[in-house]
Amino acid sequence: MAKTESLSEVHQSVNTDKRKGWKRILAFIGPAYLISVGYMDPGNWATDLAGGSKFGYQLIWVLLMSNLIALLLQSLSARLGIVRGLDLAQASKQAYPRWANIPLFGLAQTAIIACDLAEIIGMAIGLQLLFGLPLIWGVSITIFDTILLLFLLNKGMRAMEGFIVSMVFIVGISFLVEMFIVEPSIKEIARGFEPSILNGDALYIAIGIIGATVMPHNLYLHSSLVQTRKIERSNKGIKEALKFNLIDTTVALNLAFFVNAAILILAAAAFYKNGLHEVAEIQDAHKLLSNIFGSVAPTLFAIALIAAGQSSTVTGTLAGQIIMEGHINLRIQPWLRRLITRLLAIIPAFFTILHYGDDALGGLLVLSQVVLSLQLGFAIIPLIHFTSDKKLMKDFAIKLWVKVLAWASAIAIIALNVKLVIEEISGWAKEANNWWIYAIVIPALIFIILLLLYVFFHPLLEKKKMHPNKLCLMEMLWTLGKSKRSLIQKLVLQ
Repeated sequence: MAKTESLSEVHQSVNTDKRKGWKRILAFIGPAYLISVGYMDPGNWATDLAGGSKFGYQLIWVLLMSNLIALLLQSLSARLGIVRGLDLAQASKQAYPRWANIPLFGLAQTAIIACDLAEIIGMAIGLQLLFGLPLIWGVSITIFDTILLLFLLNKGMRAMEGFIVSMVFIVGISFLVEMFIVEPSIKEIARGFEPSILNGDALYIAIGIIGATVMPHNLYLHSSLVQTRKIERSNKGIKEALKFNLIDTTVALNLAFFVNAAILILAAAAFYKNGLHEVAEIQDAHKLLSNIFGSVAPTLFAIALIAAGQSSTVTGTLAGQIIMEGHINLRIQPWLRRLITRLLAIIPAFFTILHYGDDALGGLLVLSQVVLSLQLGFAIIPLIHFTSDKKLMKDFAIKLWVKVLAWASAIAIIALNVKLVIEEISGWAKEANNWWIYAIVIPALIFIILLLLYVFFHPLLEKKKMHPNKLCLMEMLWTLGKSKRSLIQKLVLQ
């Protein structure tokens, strides 16, 4: 019989029942660290560098606010996986008709490729800065990440988590040492936590920081990774899992906040204080660090970039597997699935370098963030709908105040991302040869907006239409074994 579990190779592979005390807490620690790398990936570095070099410590409070929003949404994602035993893609497949799931899969897969693209570019830049390797070679080397991921999965979930945590640790230590080198002002850092009115460029960069924080693939991934823990399927067991996963998420995302704040503080202390207010490119930052502080700081900067890119590519590829299996139930050999995901990201990077040169990679990095922005609503809106549903979540449905905060966060993030997309498309429209904007981009945007409205309203309308008996049968699905679900689902849907 076909496996229906999310990430079936490692599903419930970490036993938590036999451990006591602090060892029991440690058994749950791990999934959020894999998530945290998405919050410190190369796509975030540019906004942090720009914010610190242009406005000093002023935008640290924006980083903190975006981190709190991320913490809320990631905890909802973990709740969905723990309570319903479904990842976000599987839950979407059950909640929406097949015709809607196909474009939802297409958009999610495009976002995964865009995310993977950002990590590949970041890692290639890191290898160039550290070893002088041409970017085209650096991009080529990243294909071997696929082999690394297969090796780690074969060694088990704990081995993969250990690898990711070690990468995160390298990033954290690198920036901690750099903080001692650049000697930032503690008083000014503390002042940066005070909210201030943002106008002009400060507002634009703040939008970039918030918009780049919550990644759609992280919401799919977290709802799946929490299912690698084998827990007691009782109210007590689920409550305990939710509590320990909240601790895991809080610690891991605060570490991600530290890294992002460290990049911004580094830029403020190294560039803003020296009158260098226009540093946004990763390569420029590395060169300027060499000029100001010698060889140690830029070396640590490059090592941190490689570690961030390496860990992010692993988690991005895992997310690709989750959305492929969840949305359209397409199951292929693990090595082939991961190779396809990686190749789809490498091809645009190859084409850009060969056709436009190395300098165009910065523009490709921005484009990848715009593509991620388009997908964000399709992950956040269903997530809030699913975790609010008292019929399916029972006692574990989110409370009213959490729901209000979640919808407010969703509206803020989606609105900021829409603003980013509009500004980028407006810039493209000013180009001389821009027929493709009107022939391809605008029709695609209209379709995406209509689909987003459908994704928002469909669960609300279905709840009113659904017969009570059908609801009871649907609720039974979550208490039955995985092997029996497909048969009952067929009966329910007839």
